[in-house]
Amino acid sequence: MRKLKKLSVLSFTVIILFAVFFQGKTTLTAVEIVKKANDLRYGETSSGSMNMTLIRPSWKRTLSLKMWTKGTDYSMVIITAPAKEKGQVFMKRKTEMWNWIPKISRMIKLPPSTMSQGWMGSDYTNDDMMNEGSIVNKFNHKILRSEKFENMDCYVIESTPKDDDAVVWGKKMIWISKADFFTLKTESYDEDMYLVKTEISSDIKQMGGKRLPSKFEIIPADNPGYKTVVVLKNIVFNEAISESFFSQQNMKRIR
Repeated sequence: MRKLKKLSVLSFTVIILFAVFFQGKTTLTAVEIVKKANDLRYGETSSGSMNMTLIRPSWKRTLSLKMWTKGTDYSMVIITAPAKEKGQVFMKRKTEMWNWIPKISRMIKLPPSTMSQGWMGSDYTNDDMMNEGSIVNKFNHKILRSEKFENMDCYVIESTPKDDDAVVWGKKMIWISKADFFTLKTESYDEDMYLVKTEISSDIKQMGGKRLPSKFEIIPADNPGYKTVVVLKNIVFNEAISESFFSQQNMKRIR
């Protein structure tokens, strides 16, 4: 009887140790969660098309775009409509950012001071359009709490810039769904910790072999009636794109 009791205690202890071990293995860190969400949205490479609609109290206009990305170091965007902006290309290649304007045959290197400016007059900044995938490596991440957003259980993560990285934000608050790692909401704050804008993701669809949000709304905090809405039309992930694709020569050739 005593021997049986000892075996029972030993078995119970082993079960507890295994439970603790496997629980530790399945618990994700904040940076792992952000990376999973980022990989879902961008993949190793991505290419696709989208519409960006700028909404203002008295008017709205829509830009059609094509975009290519490779990791966090390379991205390129071309405006395909309307005719007034058609052919303009923006490219990020590691730490350099360029703008090709075909109507005046001019190649412009964007200085760091322009990163916080609105991209093509929208509520997206130049940094958002060309640098967003870098959030994994350029920020420190901390899980603050869990809460529901749009009826989904989410991690709420605070992301603050690393000391050695020049970024335009003082911090970001990110809501990432626990089940699928959708980035559902992002609040961006300036260096004085005032809310500048909120991004809401919705309309989850099967695209590029994944389920992911296909609609993104940027809502500035201080401009009532202002909004920028991006809708993905199509996207392809993880097809081979060489680093040489992201060149000034190719900026002049892509269509």
